[in-house]
Amino acid sequence: MHKLCGIDEAGRGPLAGDLVVAGVVLRREIKGLMDSKKLSEKKREELYETIIENSLYHIVSFSPKEIDSNGLSTCLAKGLESIQENLKAQIYLFDGNQTFGVLGISTMVKADRKVPEVSAASILAKVTHDRAIIEAGKKFPLYGFEKHKGYGTKAHIEAIKEHGYCEIHRRSFKIKTLS
Repeated sequence: MHKLCGIDEAGRGPLAGDLVVAGVVLRREIKGLMDSKKLSEKKREELYETIIENSLYHIVSFSPKEIDSNGLSTCLAKGLESIQENLKAQIYLFDGNQTFGVLGISTMVKADRKVPEVSAASILAKVTHDRAIIEAGKKFPLYGFEKHKGYGTKAHIEAIKEHGYCEIHRRSFKIKTLS
């Protein structure tokens, strides 16, 4: 059994797109790992491939419909459980301070900056999230998803005001300026 499985998510805060939870058990050291938000898109893409080749990993995505139906917390809990079922480790370390009621999960604030396995999970989650929303942006070009990745930027909110929601928007997320 492996000692440590690092876990992180991407897409908790956007108004559109999937929530992605990733777990990683590194098989060997990888240079350059850090919090995915601190890396350029190009560097994340390069590291993504290196992580895939040098780790055991499990990635779970939840659609906007699943998020709207079940809520973010339930989706996050299901993601954590799926990682526990698919990756065997002695310690499961999730970035942040919440386990969402899942037993056997440890947490650490800013673990994505401190623990290589969590940094790797952060990168897999972010790249998976961004690839999916960029792909969806081709189907819904009016929203500029390739630029803001679904987050509530001024341009994104203006596009929602002008065109309404599309099928990858989370209807359960209330936007004050649209109320």
